[in-house]
Amino acid sequence: MADINRPLSPHLQVYRPQITSILSIIHRATGFFLAVGTLLLAWWVISAGAGPAAYSSFDWFIDGWIGRLALLGFTFSLFYHLCNGIRHLFWDIGAGFELASVSATGWLVLIVSSGLTLLSWIVGYVMRGAL
Repeated sequence: MADINRPLSPHLQVYRPQITSILSIIHRATGFFLAVGTLLLAWWVISAGAGPAAYSSFDWFIDGWIGRLALLGFTFSLFYHLCNGIRHLFWDIGAGFELASVSATGWLVLIVSSGLTLLSWIVGYVMRGAL
């Protein structure tokens, strides 16, 4: 075989990030956060059933800034996957593949999932104060 000096395929340093690639990366990251959040959910259920001492350790963690940040990430991940899943359902029926539509629905997914996250945290804050 001849040793041919051909250029390698372009990689991340050549291409400018597009909304579709960013959303794909976010989708994978939020999938990971959903898995971590499910572990937190399991910890909550197990500690609630194990008694007051076990629940107090969970409560101490979740009331701290790391716990709040984990809950915020989990909440955004849930809403992002919901919104992006609805977007993919439309793609499954063949709708929304035009370049302008892909970009617009991508931004819509980000805006709606962020808005739903903010709204749920506001409602949770109000409900917690009402208790």
